[in-house]
Amino acid sequence: MVAIAPPRSRWPRRGRGESKSEVMDRGTKVRWAVITLLMWAIALLFIAPFAWMIVSSLKREIDVFRLPIRWIPEPVTWGNYVEVWTGNYPLTKYIGNSLIVAVARVVGELFTASLAAYAFARMEFRGRNAIFVLYVATLIIPHQMLLVPRFILYREIGIYDTLWALILPGIFTVFGTFLLRQFFLTIPRDLSDAARVDGATEFQIYSRIILPLAKPALASLAILAFVWSWNDYETPLVMLTTEANFTVPLGLTRYIDEGGGFSAALIMAGAVSSVLPVIIVFLLLQRQFIAALARSGLKG
Repeated sequence: MVAIAPPRSRWPRRGRGESKSEVMDRGTKVRWAVITLLMWAIALLFIAPFAWMIVSSLKREIDVFRLPIRWIPEPVTWGNYVEVWTGNYPLTKYIGNSLIVAVARVVGELFTASLAAYAFARMEFRGRNAIFVLYVATLIIPHQMLLVPRFILYREIGIYDTLWALILPGIFTVFGTFLLRQFFLTIPRDLSDAARVDGATEFQIYSRIILPLAKPALASLAILAFVWSWNDYETPLVMLTTEANFTVPLGLTRYIDEGGGFSAALIMAGAVSSVLPVIIVFLLLQRQFIAALARSGLKG
C-alpha cells in the first residue's frame, strides 16, 4: 500500500506552549508585513520619477543625465528656479493664465454639470433616459476630432487666441454630468418630495438640498476638472499663438529651441513649480471631501 500524507495545514506550525489563536495572530501579522512591504515597493516605483524630477531641478545641466544617478545633487543649484521664475520666460505669467483657465472651467463645469445632472436624475420628462443615453454616447467622440471645428468656430466669433478658447470647451462636459447624475440618484427622493410639499421650487430643492448633500461628488469632479485643465497641452497648442496667453504646459516648451536643444534642468525646475498648485488644490479638496462624506450621514 502507498501511504498518503495528510494535507499540510495552511496555518503556521504551533510551537511548544502556543495556543491556536496565538498561531493565527502570528500568521496574520506575517501576511500583513509582507503586504505592507509590497505596497511600499510599489509606492517607491511610482515616487521615483517624481523624486528624480525634483533632484534634477537642483542639478547643473551637465549632471542631469549623468549615470549612475546621483540622488543628492552636488552642488545644489538653486539658480534653476531663479531663472525659471525671473528669467526671459518667467513662469509666473504662465501659471497665472493656467489658474484663470482652470478656476473658470471648474466653476463653470460644476454649475452646468450639476444643473444637467439634476434634470436627468430628479425631474420627470418624456424621453429623459433616451436623451441621456445619446448625451453620454458623445463620449466616444475623440477630443482631437473637435479641435478643427472649434478652431474654425472660435476664429469666426473672435475668441481665437484668447483664454476663452480654452475656458468654453471645459465648462460643458458630458463626464461631469454623468458623474453627478449617478451621485444624485443615490440621494433619497423623500427629501425632494417633502420639500415640494412644503412649497419649495425645483431650483430651491437643487440648491438647498441636493448640492449640500453632493459635496463629495462635487469635490471629486472639481479635482478632476482642475487637473485636466492644468495638464491640457493640445488645446492651447491649437488655440493660442500669443505668448502672453500661454498656459504652463505650453510655456514650458519655451525652454526648447528651434533646433531641438533644451535645458533639462530648467524644464525640471519649471515642472516641479507647476506641480505645486495641483498638489495644493488636491489636498484642500481632499480634506473637504472627507469632511463632507463624514457629515452627510446618508447612504444611497
